[in-house]
Amino acid sequence: MTDIVRVLEIEYSHRWMETRFPFQYGIASMTRLPHLFLKAKLQVNGAVIDGLSSEGLPPKWFTKNPKTLFEEDLPEMLAAIEHAAKTAVALGEKESVFGFWNVLYREQDAWSKSEGLPPLLAHLGTSLIERAVIDGFCRAKGKPFCVLLRENGLGMDLGRIHSELKGMDVKDFLPDVPLECIAIRHTVGLGDPLTKNEISAEDQIDDGLPHSLEESIDCYGLLYFKVKIRGDLEADVARLKQIASLLARKVPGARITFDGNEQFRDIAQFREHWEAYIREPELEFLLDPTCLLFVEQPLHRDFALLDSVGAALAEWPEAPPMIIDESDGELSSLPRALELGYRGTSHKNCKGVFKGIANRCLLRWKQEQSPEGGPWVMSGEDLANVGPVALLNDLSVMASLGIDHVERNGHHYFAGLSMYPKGMQERVLTQHSDVYKSSEIGFPTLRIHNGMLGIRTITEAAFGCSLDDWEHLGEPGMPQSE
Repeated sequence: MTDIVRVLEIEYSHRWMETRFPFQYGIASMTRLPHLFLKAKLQVNGAVIDGLSSEGLPPKWFTKNPKTLFEEDLPEMLAAIEHAAKTAVALGEKESVFGFWNVLYREQDAWSKSEGLPPLLAHLGTSLIERAVIDGFCRAKGKPFCVLLRENGLGMDLGRIHSELKGMDVKDFLPDVPLECIAIRHTVGLGDPLTKNEISAEDQIDDGLPHSLEESIDCYGLLYFKVKIRGDLEADVARLKQIASLLARKVPGARITFDGNEQFRDIAQFREHWEAYIREPELEFLLDPTCLLFVEQPLHRDFALLDSVGAALAEWPEAPPMIIDESDGELSSLPRALELGYRGTSHKNCKGVFKGIANRCLLRWKQEQSPEGGPWVMSGEDLANVGPVALLNDLSVMASLGIDHVERNGHHYFAGLSMYPKGMQERVLTQHSDVYKSSEIGFPTLRIHNGMLGIRTITEAAFGCSLDDWEHLGEPGMPQSE
């Protein structure tokens, strides 16, 4: 039976959230952001049901334009979301969730090109609609996302995204069952204190959660870490030495990824920095192949997929494995990156669920075709996701794709679910007791033990989240610049 899907209307609400301490990444330092919630009223085979999605709207990630203020960027983000929503309602009935997304994606893509908007920004709107439709469809079917994905109940056609996969089935590339726990890869932001002694009296946080890297290791039993670099060689080397010393002492079996945050203009510049790292004996621990997993997006998105990158990587056989993240804005981005010599890409729901699934399948297919040519990498990365919607949606996809360690930093830079009404906090604690626990002062925070997060209740819920009390998520309407 073909499922007929239609979006009838879209509603928004929002909640401004303040960080526990500044999150420094690339050109931005985030201290607060608006978290947007979207509710889509769907018609699934004639029955009406709601689907939820949400996303924090962080400064500078979708554009990385140093010449504008966040107050100027936010309206662009909201415009992309509103255009996708209006387009979704105008599409009428479509066969399957994937069929609906496919048309929405193409129309949003054409609009963004005519408006001169970068694809990563434009398809933030597509992905929010996509997630709400998936959530509502899962609720209508009474089945969780992971089951519908493997049954192809979502109607996914891999060949419509990557021609190499024409006629192939999603289930041939994904785990038989979703993961029930995931290792947390802890973000070490550019301004994060490494030890408690570095925190001044005025910067102390009294919420019962760890602040410094060392405290986080002790509290969560972490094994995986994502270390951000700023592209300033002297400053990076000095900080990396401190991190290497701390991790070698506290976590001798640590697994590390580096995040270049688009700080380099070309491979030659990044190679100069990397080879300088190698000459530092104190960085041997971090750079050892048993410790280092990959380097994420060292080049700015304006240069990362140029022909010159392929030539430069071919001339650097000793280069560390590199993947794209911010450059993964289009359906063609991963194939282009692989052609140039990158080893893979990241998944974040804000870049698209169906796109991420297809990319995972393409990388698995490539591994099967050239097992000696890997490793082919799909990492799980974060956009400071918090619950009770965005984080759980994202973990549902990660579990279904079999990504067993995932960057999670929303719980580190925000105080759990403390920003929500008490009744909602209690419902989340009850519904997802393997994911959340009550903090020392009573708000829900992630239940991370030995570096792992249990997610079984997420894989059993519709699209990760069972919550349906829309009216308590935030204030009605879109956020305004403040």
